[in-house]
Amino acid sequence: MVLAATLTCAPPSAFPQVKNHAQAVTGLKQAQPEARAEALAWLARNGRMADQPLLLGRLRDDDPRVREIAEQALWLLWSRSGDAVADERLAEGIEAMRSRRFDAAIAAFGEVIRRRPGFAEGWNKRATAYFLAGDYRRSLADCDEVMKLNPQHFGALSGYGQIYFQLEQYEKAIAWWRRALAVNPNMEGAAAGIREAQRRLEEQRAHSA
Repeated sequence: MVLAATLTCAPPSAFPQVKNHAQAVTGLKQAQPEARAEALAWLARNGRMADQPLLLGRLRDDDPRVREIAEQALWLLWSRSGDAVADERLAEGIEAMRSRRFDAAIAAFGEVIRRRPGFAEGWNKRATAYFLAGDYRRSLADCDEVMKLNPQHFGALSGYGQIYFQLEQYEKAIAWWRRALAVNPNMEGAAAGIREAQRRLEEQRAHSA
C-alpha cells in the first residue's frame, strides 16, 4: 500500500552495461554488489512479473544498497500494467493522492481496475487512497484483491497492518506486519509499527488487569 519511490540508482560505469535479460540474470549472481545493482536496474526498467522472484531474493542481499535498489525495482515492476492508458491513469491517481484529492485518486484507480482487473497495483493504489480517506472497509477489500493477484506484495501486507492498527486491532496489525517483514525484511516502518502495537497491547492489558 506504500507509495513507491522511483529508481534513483545509476548503474556504475565500472561494469559493462547489462544489455539483455540473460545478462541481468547472470549479473544478479556476481560477487560485486555494483554488478548486482546494475542487473537490478535493468530488470526494473525492462523486467516482467515473471522476474519478481529474482528481485524478491535480492531483498536479502548482503549489500544494503542492493537491497534498497531491489525494493525500488519491485515497485517499478509492479507499476507497469502493459496498458499505456492504464499506466497514465495510475500516474494521475498517484499525483491526486499526493495532493490529498482522494476522490479524484479513487476515481482514477477505479478506471485502472476496470481496464486491467488483473493488475494488482491498481487495486493496491486504490486501497491506499481509501485508507488515506479513512474508508478502512473498502481499503481492506482492495487489499484482499491484491493478495489474490500477488501474495508477495509487501506493500499491501503492510497496508493490512496499518489498517488494523487504526482500528485498534493490534494483534492483527502485528500479524500482518510480520508477514510483510517475512517478504521484505527491510521495512523499517513495519518493524516500528510492531513495536508500537506491542506497546499499546501491553497498556491495554495493564488497564484490564
